[in-house]
Amino acid sequence: MSAAAKPDLKLVGTSPGGWEALRAAAEATARAEPRLASHLDAAILSRKDFAGALCVQIARKLGDTDLPAMSVREVCEEAVAADPAIVSAAMADLEAVLERDPASKGPLQPFLYFKGYQALQAHRVAHWLWREGREVLAFHFQSRVSELFQVDIHPAARLGRGLFFDHGTGIVIGETAVVGDDVSMLHAVTLGGTGAERGDRHPKIGNGVLLGAGAKVLGNITVGDEAKVASGSVVLKPVPARCTVAGVPARLVNCPAGEAPARTMDHTLAEVVYDFVI
Repeated sequence: MSAAAKPDLKLVGTSPGGWEALRAAAEATARAEPRLASHLDAAILSRKDFAGALCVQIARKLGDTDLPAMSVREVCEEAVAADPAIVSAAMADLEAVLERDPASKGPLQPFLYFKGYQALQAHRVAHWLWREGREVLAFHFQSRVSELFQVDIHPAARLGRGLFFDHGTGIVIGETAVVGDDVSMLHAVTLGGTGAERGDRHPKIGNGVLLGAGAKVLGNITVGDEAKVASGSVVLKPVPARCTVAGVPARLVNCPAGEAPARTMDHTLAEVVYDFVI
């Protein structure tokens, strides 16, 4: 993310993942559930903007005796001030959850309680720290995210915007992995290496890719735009754009995979499997 990048203004207003929608949801919930009113006020209603609420939420989750919540919040505020694209991406991620997850009832639920969403936002701050050369603090963030959410993303990994981590549990993303925009992945996805090799050794995931539960993509290989990797597959060779792969090892199932699989969350497979390994 470029430090010069500007937030997407359409996400700041009344869109489902925008600040006004989040505040409205918090206000309605505070009225309906008075026992949560104090919490909602501290987390959202007393904040002046989405960035402030986001940093409070990250701090509430990651703070511990080693790095108190106030210190985490200060680091987050430093990051979003230096790189507004962190906030823009967080809003786009919230939009992605609301678009793709039928279990989500509004912006408040994922913002406060969905660990896939929260792990992703904490990673964005950790990645900023990594790019600033503050590697030890970046690793502290990674460690806390792994402990809390069971999501392990190396702080050097480069992730796009509009991402959806469904459930989140068990997701592992390696140091040199790159994930494009509008990608959806379910629990237990691994973007890993194939051994102890050094250097650029992790997958490159294109835009709009759907990675099913338990999918393993291993090595410095490319998964093309709008491809689909079926649940439980082990992918060891490049996947063409807009194709579906399935199995161990992964085989081509059909090309094209279908329009915008990451947005439709369509995990179905074609009946005929091509008789060759990719």
